[in-house]
Amino acid sequence: MYEKFANLLSERGVTAYRVSKDTGIAANTFTDWKNGRSNPKFDKLLILAKYFDVPVEYFAETK
Repeated sequence: MYEKFANLLSERGVTAYRVSKDTGIAANTFTDWKNGRSNPKFDKLLILAKYFDVPVEYFAETK
């Protein structure tokens, strides 16, 4: 999931810090996702989907 988030950051030209400030999601939450210390909860994914104007399914991992 973090890879998709990182791709959106790159495509939109924003930083995780900016997204944190704009959404209220703590910056260390993104770091925890990146390092595999935690997995995103649906409410956070929904916030990010709205922020980036993508469907929440965008973050669903395909296996």
